[in-house]
Amino acid sequence: MSVTVAALAAAVVAVLPATAAAAADAPEPVRHAAPADHASYIVTVRRDLDPAAVARTVGAAPQYVYRTALHGFSARLSPGQVAALRAMPGVEAVRADGQVSGFGT
Repeated sequence: MSVTVAALAAAVVAVLPATAAAAADAPEPVRHAAPADHASYIVTVRRDLDPAAVARTVGAAPQYVYRTALHGFSARLSPGQVAALRAMPGVEAVRADGQVSGFGT
């Protein structure tokens, strides 16, 4: 039995480098990205709506989907997508993403 295990181990070791090389040559998946000139927004929606589905209705690709403290998504949006979302029932807010800081004691 130990001969079979040794033969199997040798076969696996012989195949791994070839498999790793093939994986290294495989192209990476193409990710959809909004144009860099589109601003990033945070969109909040009613709890009974699926944030990802709302994003899809305007052709947006969410960078993040929030379902806990915030219910919505963030995405780079064109001005037309922003207008469509603001007019959509169930969308609570569409705000430009930005940095915030806190102060106080």
